[in-house]
Amino acid sequence: MSQTESPESNTTPPAPAYTSRCTSSFLAVLGELKISLAISTCKAGKLIIVRKDGDGLNTLDSTFYTPMGIAFDAQTQRLAIGTRHQIWEFHNHPQLASTLNPQRPRDAAFLPRVCHYSGDIRSHEVAWVNGSIWAVNTRFSCLCTFDGAQSFVPRWRPPFVSALAPEDRCHMNGFTVVDGRVRYVTCLGLTDEPEGWRKDKSGGGCVLDVDSGEPVIRGLTMPHSPRIYLGRAWLLESGCGTFSLADFQTGRTEIVAKFPGFTRGLDFCGPYAFVGLSQVRESAIFSDIPLVQEHAERVCGIGVVDLRSGEVVARLQFDGAVQEIFSIVVLPFEFPELIKHPGPELDFSYTLPDEAFAELPAPLRSPSRSSA
Repeated sequence: MSQTESPESNTTPPAPAYTSRCTSSFLAVLGELKISLAISTCKAGKLIIVRKDGDGLNTLDSTFYTPMGIAFDAQTQRLAIGTRHQIWEFHNHPQLASTLNPQRPRDAAFLPRVCHYSGDIRSHEVAWVNGSIWAVNTRFSCLCTFDGAQSFVPRWRPPFVSALAPEDRCHMNGFTVVDGRVRYVTCLGLTDEPEGWRKDKSGGGCVLDVDSGEPVIRGLTMPHSPRIYLGRAWLLESGCGTFSLADFQTGRTEIVAKFPGFTRGLDFCGPYAFVGLSQVRESAIFSDIPLVQEHAERVCGIGVVDLRSGEVVARLQFDGAVQEIFSIVVLPFEFPELIKHPGPELDFSYTLPDEAFAELPAPLRSPSRSSA
């Protein structure tokens, strides 16, 4: 299939200005769990890593073109980032981390290793499945993988979608993996026409069982981020600003927490859930949904829910150019670094196979950087 639409510009846009602030309890949660968070914000074009730095909050941002889904594979220490038309793969090189800043040591250093050009598929969520990257291919209404040769390899699409076409027929946007298999997906509509889901945003959403292709929950308002954690199913009903428990046997949901924001992006660690919140503006897409009708003032950031009580115990808020959150991933590092743009840190940081490393002169075997 050939591409007929105009390619995106390769010019990097200027960095938008934003600020962040959080409750002291948010810093306490990061410290308690010894974690940081990777957050994508699509319209601002940023991947933001939120880190606790002493008694304050530190944010590290990298520019991407419309970053969306994020996934971290703990076993291989790889980070995947899906954008509008690319899939990025970063690898952690811990031996490099300690050399980056002696004043504030890093405990992880992610370097880019693969960038696959998929074309405009708008990969709303990505996940590592048995060592491979899977993505929600929202434009083509399918799940897909990447083989390095084709733009993408279709793996599954809902049985009610009759053709593989770049028409966003049902707005598939999220999925979850259970026991090494993609198991459930969320869609905004059971529709088979171009952008047909827009006709019933307030009640057309559903969760689909990938094995059967049948809906297990219907009547949702713009659902996102289905997850299985601690043996229970969870999802975000974004159009209502809620974080809920889900029962895929009975088709029912139970609200755990409600927010003044469009809930999208969800991850867990310990007894906590991290829920992404977006402002969303009144528009054709977001009109006639409960969130817009109930909350004139909406926020962008992260709400932290204690799963033991259902209470929102901590908050992070963004102001300025960052007005929406797309994806959240917990990173098991307190102060990681991600290096994307060319410069000394990327140009003169090398990783080699063990047999090649042994052939280096002894002074070059140390993890310290060298310059040309």
